[in-house]
Amino acid sequence: MIVVDLIIEKKHNKVQFNIRKIFIKQTKNLISDLKPLNIASLIVAFTLIIPIFNFLIEGIDFILGGNFSLGISGRKEILGTLKLLILTSFLGGGLGTLNGWLLSNCEFRLRKTLRIFQLIPLATPAYLLTAVLQDLGSILGYQISGFWWGVLILSITTYPYVFLLANESFNKFGVNQINASRGLGVGPWGSFFKIALPMAFPALITGISLMCMEVMNDLGTVELLNIPSISKGITENWIIEGNPKSAIGLSLVALIIVFTLILFEKLSRRKTKSWSENPASLSSLGFKLKGNRSYIAYLFTSLPPLFAIGIPFSWFLLNIDQLKKGFTTELISLTLRTISLGIIAALVALIFSLILTLSNRQNKNLLMRLITFPAGIGYAIPGTVLAISLISISNSKFYFIPIFLLIWGYVVRFLTISKGSLDSGFERISPTLDEAAKGLGSNWFGVIKKIHIPLLKGPIFVGSLLVFVDTIKELPITFILRPFDFDTLSVRIYQYAGDERMAEALLPAFFITVLGLIASSTLIPSLEKKD
Repeated sequence: MIVVDLIIEKKHNKVQFNIRKIFIKQTKNLISDLKPLNIASLIVAFTLIIPIFNFLIEGIDFILGGNFSLGISGRKEILGTLKLLILTSFLGGGLGTLNGWLLSNCEFRLRKTLRIFQLIPLATPAYLLTAVLQDLGSILGYQISGFWWGVLILSITTYPYVFLLANESFNKFGVNQINASRGLGVGPWGSFFKIALPMAFPALITGISLMCMEVMNDLGTVELLNIPSISKGITENWIIEGNPKSAIGLSLVALIIVFTLILFEKLSRRKTKSWSENPASLSSLGFKLKGNRSYIAYLFTSLPPLFAIGIPFSWFLLNIDQLKKGFTTELISLTLRTISLGIIAALVALIFSLILTLSNRQNKNLLMRLITFPAGIGYAIPGTVLAISLISISNSKFYFIPIFLLIWGYVVRFLTISKGSLDSGFERISPTLDEAAKGLGSNWFGVIKKIHIPLLKGPIFVGSLLVFVDTIKELPITFILRPFDFDTLSVRIYQYAGDERMAEALLPAFFITVLGLIASSTLIPSLEKKD
């Protein structure tokens, strides 16, 4: 036994020595490679990571100090959030998967048009759809409130996340196998359950995870429908009741749920990895739907977009006479303020994304990648949690003006969108172009200016537009962090809905919806790759 213990201890010491050796080597390489771009990347990464790690540290300190609390309704709010996540995952995930299959592997009239229409729900924020429904309900004498309305609205406004990934997966993978199974007499549903669904499972899990993160971030819908949820509890405890302990406790639970979602998504993708040889070599022949089958396909693929845009459009028409009443100098000020915030957030997110992406492209240091990786997870953190973390930083350590905190919150949350667009663009630029330019005497700045920027105009535009529109639609961060008497279009719509004065929100709602439609239209090329 003594000999065995000595051998185990020797191996353990050897592993520790190797880890220490690798760490020291990577640190030395990082220090030796500290060029201006890498220094800028480290500064950007720490700027984006600070709110997340600050909150984790404060949360651990609260727990160790015995100050952890969920408040009076904390358990009810956690249970409400979990129920909301589970049910929207089933309804929205099922809707996105089904429509992805029908519109990519089945043939019926208007299929291409209906595929584009699946992007429409992304243009309508859930809180706006909720407010419009409640106003229409009051006109018709019907009360729109309660948990199941929340499930329906959040499912319809988030299912396109699943649809986009399902559509891409069904178009690219399993095509050869589906065509082969069709030759053996297997029908569309047999091919779906036995071939397409298992191969698309990793993409579907990713889409459902994105759905759940949006549901976690929602504040307006749960407030208007009076649904107990974590985001609602955080806001009420922090702003209304002045109870930071309970707000921080609920925020920690929200982070645990979010990190669990991320871990589940990663593990699911690892366990269900599947490969398809020559995924894009053939096009699916498509299952032709006729008669009742085609009518059912029309029903499933057209109702969600019609619900998302048809209800607001009907509401606009009913209240068209209120246009003059809503058009005031205050509205112009609100609009300019909102647009300015969107432009600033989009520009800062773009600059930060370029710095991080270019640094990771040029620097293969493992330690550098480990430091910059957490900078891209802000989109997974609920806006209420980010807002409280930033307020905590400003109150306890440094003082930042509220407008700076607001921009900081936008950039931390939406940088993932801008960076993801740039990452996909860089994947299409061969590293040999960089090497050839450097071989001809260009420095790193010249390579960026003359090669990268011209080739990345499309991804830069799309990423910046999506950040701009998401900033305009964002409610939780804006509502909590905005300076005094500094409302935006989203906050004003939320306030009008709470005061039952939705007719006055006609123009702000119209403006946000139109911008959302423009942003959604930038995703159309990704749907049309197959055709």
